[in-house]
Amino acid sequence: MMDNLPKPLGSYSHYKIIDKFVYIAGQGSRDYITNQEAGITIDESGKLITYDIKAQTRGCLDNLKRVLEKINLSLENVVDVTVFLKNMDDFKDYNDVYAQYFDFLNPPTRTTIGVLDLPGRNFIEIKAIAYIEDKQS
Repeated sequence: MMDNLPKPLGSYSHYKIIDKFVYIAGQGSRDYITNQEAGITIDESGKLITYDIKAQTRGCLDNLKRVLEKINLSLENVVDVTVFLKNMDDFKDYNDVYAQYFDFLNPPTRTTIGVLDLPGRNFIEIKAIAYIEDKQS
């Protein structure tokens, strides 16, 4: 497990660097300390009652930021994002939160895909590709 990232739910790396590109695995909203997905309400038996897509989106993007920070990058290095959304009715709310994280002049390209299901109690997952720029002196 990486210090401040959730333990992967399978056999995969959070990121791989190839040349100047960083391929970042899909990030869910699971907190690395509590191991609980963000924004969910469960009953005493563990059954999901409700979820908050805004909280889940923040959780995914915070996990993405932590991966980037591990290799001294930021969201501004991200060139492409793929978002997997379990309920396309959540698009507006997720998009509002997403815009707060990518509010700079030249945000990355993005594709949003509606999916039937996601691992854990995630209603959104976000993967990305980042570019490592040469340092200017």
